[in-house]
Amino acid sequence: MRIKRTTPRSGIARRTRLIAVSTGLVAAAAIAIPSANASDTPTTFSAAELKSASGSILKADVPGTAWAVDSKTDRVLVTVDSTVTQAEIAKIKQQAGANADALTIKRTPGKFNKLIQGGDAIYASSWRCSLGFNVQNSSGQQFFLTAGHCTDGAGTWYSNSGRTTVIGSTAGSSFPGNDYGLVRYSGSVSRPGTANGVDITRAATPSVGTTVIRDGSTTGTHSGRVTALNATVNYGGGDIVSGLIQTTVCAEPGDSGGSLYGSNGTAYGLTSGGSGNCSSGGTTFFQPVTEALSAYGVSVY
Repeated sequence: MRIKRTTPRSGIARRTRLIAVSTGLVAAAAIAIPSANASDTPTTFSAAELKSASGSILKADVPGTAWAVDSKTDRVLVTVDSTVTQAEIAKIKQQAGANADALTIKRTPGKFNKLIQGGDAIYASSWRCSLGFNVQNSSGQQFFLTAGHCTDGAGTWYSNSGRTTVIGSTAGSSFPGNDYGLVRYSGSVSRPGTANGVDITRAATPSVGTTVIRDGSTTGTHSGRVTALNATVNYGGGDIVSGLIQTTVCAEPGDSGGSLYGSNGTAYGLTSGGSGNCSSGGTTFFQPVTEALSAYGVSVY
């Protein structure tokens, strides 16, 4: 899962900063006051206006923010972590200009970070992540997927903390922008096509409201639901990732790269990052696995 590796590379500080902790969204209740006046009818926004509002958040470049269009309200839901100040929220609204009313701001506990670790623990030279899904290409060669912020700068991977048992080497990495990486198996380790015992037989993109399960080497197995698709997250330091699945599943550092899937054996995503922890909750984001499979020409098995 993309929760972030336990230790950074040349940027150990950078890696630590990216450690993402996952969780559930903080709910905010809105009280509607009935009115018969036509002037009080809620403003509606066009697709172009929502796109412009989303772009303005990117231009504001405030670390600790994540945003996605909420199809139920036709607004851009902006989730901000505990580090975002009122002045920074004002900056976002100012950048949105005439489309500021299209933004709905909600806070979530903790800080957005990349969570390095996966389902089973995998170790690079200086950090730990989680294995996402075992995959293979058309020739039957086997690999595994994990988070791109885990493979970024990593060469050899090990299955133990003592780093004596080699399992493979990085064959592909995409981060930021995306958050997926591919490792080619070279060791004689077991490579089952399962996630916590669930046979993974297909891959797809979940719908908002879908119940999902996450596995990570730090916190094990947790479940939650999908709250948004195509979310963009600003982890800070130029590390902005888009097209993510936003959920209420918790996660902690080391869960990065771990698998997100359904009880029916459908692979959904790779843990990227988030806020909070598995005690207090939070918000966690996942790289859609279908994009990674397509990019590398591999499939789950």
